Amino acid sequence: MKFLLVEDNMELAQAILSRLRLDGHVIDHAAKIQDAIAFSELGEYDLILLDIMLPDGDGRDFLQRHRQGRKDTPVIVLTARSQVSDRITLLDLGADDYVTKPFDHAELEARCRAVLRRRAGSARNVTQVGDVTFDPVAGVVQVAGTAIKLRNRELRLLELFMNAPGQIFSKQKLVDRLFSYDEDVSDNAIEVYVGRLRKHLETSSLRIRTSRGLGYSLEHD
Repeated sequence: MKFLLVEDNMELAQAILSRLRLDGHVIDHAAKIQDAIAFSELGEYDLILLDIMLPDGDGRDFLQRHRQGRKDTPVIVLTARSQVSDRITLLDLGADDYVTKPFDHAELEARCRAVLRRRAGSARNVTQVGDVTFDPVAGVVQVAGTAIKLRNRELRLLELFMNAPGQIFSKQKLVDRLFSYDEDVSDNAIEVYVGRLRKHLETSSLRIRTSRGLGYSLEHD
């Protein structure tokens, strides 16, 4: 999954980044509202973690703008406000959930998983295409009932393909979804990951098709 973290406290931001990256997520970090707006306009995210008190304004303004733009990306608000009225206001503005500071990072991870499951309309969020099943929360992939081990970016690449079988993804689109903006990505990085994933799927009914000049798509026999 690709997340956007909007948080100006660098110590807290680094702790969140480290914890979620261990789970295999790709995360862009913005310390200001204007940076968050730029990120959200340039890229696509599966989840936004949003602080309220930011140096150039109120995170609630970003949330309201985000929803008025008809963007349905789930938003979890990170807030020090504990009053019921404050939490109601956040939910009415379009927040999907909130975590009150200080919070346990395990709780934040659990809330991220719960929001993503709700977005998918599933209690467990397991995807199946052909004879391959994928549980993105547990990071478990099975081919005809047999588990196979994939690295983090291979998992995220498979997730993209399985969520949209038959859709062609350009190399640039895959770069945008698999890497954060501050990562230096070589021209052949996507080819490398696609090649690795193809090897993992050799015994399955799925194939990654190359459309010359366009990109890659997931097909099944």
